[in-house]
Amino acid sequence: MIQLRYFASLRETLGVGDEQLELPGEVNNVASLTRWLQSRGEPWNTALSDRRLHVAINQEIARPDVPVSDGDEVAWFPPVTGG
Repeated sequence: MIQLRYFASLRETLGVGDEQLELPGEVNNVASLTRWLQSRGEPWNTALSDRRLHVAINQEIARPDVPVSDGDEVAWFPPVTGG
């Protein structure tokens, strides 16, 4: 089981901030997890297609090839700007 978190405008677009899911066998890294979530259809496909999104695993920024395992917390968030 993994914990998924969606922040800021992404949370609003998806209509969910957190969820827990069992990982299917073919999901083994950030890229495959993102593709699997996009396969849910809209709004998931469009929202997670944004290349500006950041992904963190266990609160550390992760690249698409970083492994995802049971017990991980995976979070997606848009880029943060300051002012």
